[in-house]
Amino acid sequence: MKEIRLSEHARLKIAILANRNIMISEAFIFETIQNPDRVESIDIGKKVAQKRLDDKLVLRVVYREFDAFILTITVYPGKRSRYEKD
Repeated sequence: MKEIRLSEHARLKIAILANRNIMISEAFIFETIQNPDRVESIDIGKKVAQKRLDDKLVLRVVYREFDAFILTITVYPGKRSRYEKD
């Protein structure tokens, strides 16, 4: 598996979510990319990996894959009802 790096924006989002009592670890972000419940292509070169956080929320991780590594662009929670429609 390629090295996974967090952008400064992703690190900022982790801190913002922690201030709102939504604790997301780097390990869970890496797990989401490596073993997602679903993956979507959203733009040329960008993907969104998604994994269930709890009964109501999923974690969505936007990333770009390069030859040598994967760069996590941002992370955000979303309602399962919005993203798990199938």
